Amino acid sequence: MDQKEILKKNWIIDLIKDAGFGCMASLEGDQPRVRPMMPHLTDNGELLLAVLSRSRTINQIKENPRVEICYIDRKMYYCRITAIAKVSSNLDKKEIVWNNIPMLRQYFSGPNDPTYVLIEIDSNSIESMTPAQKAPDIHSFKLITE
Repeated sequence: MDQKEILKKNWIIDLIKDAGFGCMASLEGDQPRVRPMMPHLTDNGELLLAVLSRSRTINQIKENPRVEICYIDRKMYYCRITAIAKVSSNLDKKEIVWNNIPMLRQYFSGPNDPTYVLIEIDSNSIESMTPAQKAPDIHSFKLITE
């Protein structure tokens, strides 16, 4: 990866971490469904998301695992992450999310709460753009922090 790609990757990671919330799209039949979400970006580039067990997102992902998450800042810098999502019961990863997103305590009693469902999101590609660009950049790198 050249220096320009490293810098781009770093600002994308910063954008994700600074924004906190992203808008995630999944499909319900042929209808896109978009909602604000707060995935946690791990050091190995995985996005982990906690949802309530009654969330419609779970069935949407089971039916069609393709999702997209868009992060944008106030200056109109953005990144779109195309990904594959899966419902998971990985307790270690649930604990990572639990320990990094304090807001979850208003919804769940802990990682073992039966209403706490984990969604693992693995990126396929990333599109990013700044206001100074005339066309977006397409990236194939993983969001691994270094």
